[in-house]
Amino acid sequence: MKHSNLIVARMDGKSSHEVAELFADFDRTDMPHRMGTLRRRLFMYKGLYFHLQDFADDTGEQRIEESRQDPRFIGISNELKPYIQPYDPATWRTPADAMATRFYDWTASE
Repeated sequence: MKHSNLIVARMDGKSSHEVAELFADFDRTDMPHRMGTLRRRLFMYKGLYFHLQDFADDTGEQRIEESRQDPRFIGISNELKPYIQPYDPATWRTPADAMATRFYDWTASE
């Protein structure tokens, strides 16, 4: 069963091309595989940024945490700083602090 994470932050819509390019470069490495990422989708709406990541199972958060010391992970995090700001700077310490909580899930039967 697939699992998803949704990060919510702030982003100026004019930065969408730069953010997409940074993730395109990152996703061409082995990092998505290392983190267990199956799919990444980025959305924006009225100054908000939504980062949806799908994983094959519920180990995604653990695998991301294990990857946080990789220079490529540190690099993209630093490169995104000019474009992505925390939704709530007073409470943000890590991306986990910006994680939306799923409260309903429905899947069509096959």
